[in-house]
Amino acid sequence: MKVVFVLAPGVHLLDLAGPAQVFHDELLGYDLHWVAEDVEVTTAQGLPVRARTAWPELAADDLVVVPGWHSPSLAATFALGQVTLDRVKAHHDNGGMVVSVCAGADALGKAGLLDGRRCTTHHGLQDELARRYPRATVVRDVLYVVDGRVATSAGIASGIDLALHLVATRHGPATAAKVARSMVVYARRNGDERQASAMLRHRSHVDDTVHRVQDLIDTRFTSTLTLAALADAAGVSPRTVTRLFGRATGLTPLRYQHLLRLERAEHLIGHGATVESAAHAVGFEDARMLRRLRAR
Repeated sequence: MKVVFVLAPGVHLLDLAGPAQVFHDELLGYDLHWVAEDVEVTTAQGLPVRARTAWPELAADDLVVVPGWHSPSLAATFALGQVTLDRVKAHHDNGGMVVSVCAGADALGKAGLLDGRRCTTHHGLQDELARRYPRATVVRDVLYVVDGRVATSAGIASGIDLALHLVATRHGPATAAKVARSMVVYARRNGDERQASAMLRHRSHVDDTVHRVQDLIDTRFTSTLTLAALADAAGVSPRTVTRLFGRATGLTPLRYQHLLRLERAEHLIGHGATVESAAHAVGFEDARMLRRLRAR
């Protein structure tokens, strides 16, 4: 089978290289092709890459992948011409699957492939994508979405997750696991996992004291951490920790720790662990607390 990567000007290297590394694995035997509107394309990181301007003959089993490009605003970027968009759409019309990474979803939208479909893109572009293609349903804060023969991913590293999912779908989870292992990918994430972890969602503040407390919780969230121990690590009183932490994050330190435990437990459960084993793995004495947190 062939995998054709459509390279737009300013293509992001990891948007391209991540899925390419997955599909390049010798276990799969795929034939990779690189096409562009010009022979040389300069990536967003400044590295020039070469491609062909002629497309190979494609069959229904082949994949067309559109990696994302540097795009602070989709409206300000016209990365691919109509001829290229028509080729992408034609492959889908002929029964083939089309995949995008990050801003590549905009190309699928311009080709008319997002109408009536669920899709996603990088969290920084989701609102704009929804405005540009009102007939699409933009699923926010997920890693990837597969709707029929159109698959879209959030961007950057999530392109690896989507590629591994497609390998698992086509060749079985054992093959996808072997590919992931050869790439030293720690874990294959499910598509509905959030684009930003709890650690990142509650770090958008400038309070150094709270950051120090979070650093300790992040590294030891499976352990029992007393408020006094957190206060000693930050060099302030327990009362000050509670006040500053709440003001910066909207949470108590314990609630923040529970969020980290819950997120990790959901990941383990999504990969086959029981609720009981996941609860013990993240530091709960039994599964009752985990079940209560999941129910919330």
